[in-house]
Amino acid sequence: MTQLNSKLVGLCLVLAAAPLFGQAGGSFKDAYLAQLKDVESKVVALAETTPQEKYSWRPAEGVRSVSEVFVHIASANFFFVTMTGVKMPAGAVAPNSEKTVTDKAKVVALLKQSFAHVRDNVSAMSDADMAKETKMFGKPATYETVLFTMANHMHEHLGQSIAYARTNGIVPPWSKKEN
Repeated sequence: MTQLNSKLVGLCLVLAAAPLFGQAGGSFKDAYLAQLKDVESKVVALAETTPQEKYSWRPAEGVRSVSEVFVHIASANFFFVTMTGVKMPAGAVAPNSEKTVTDKAKVVALLKQSFAHVRDNVSAMSDADMAKETKMFGKPATYETVLFTMANHMHEHLGQSIAYARTNGIVPPWSKKEN
């Protein structure tokens, strides 16, 4: 029974992802760009919806604040694509950006810049580029693996940001009920 359940769960996951592949044209790159558009819209909408006074909120000492999470997402977006041979834009992020970029307008602008940087550079890659070998954290990987890991990272912190928002009484814009 456990093996059957595992197969059913796997099938459900494949079927759930199928619309992304069918809708986007079938390639990993197209599916990635479709999910990037979705996560970007949610992260940016949440950053725009969160009031400036909540940007310094953190759930506990030693845990990233709201603004630190958003800046972390942006910094990681710039960083991950460097593993595919893309240069980080000059002055995009400083090593201490998570601590120093706290103004809502600057955080939102940095997020938008980072997502545009990823989108532009992934769009310029060919489907064949996805199989190119690189290093990710010192280990062999393909560009596809780097992008997959990056997508997981964005979604992990989107979930964190949603939890932060809800804890602060902020409803994510895309989950508000229409009248």
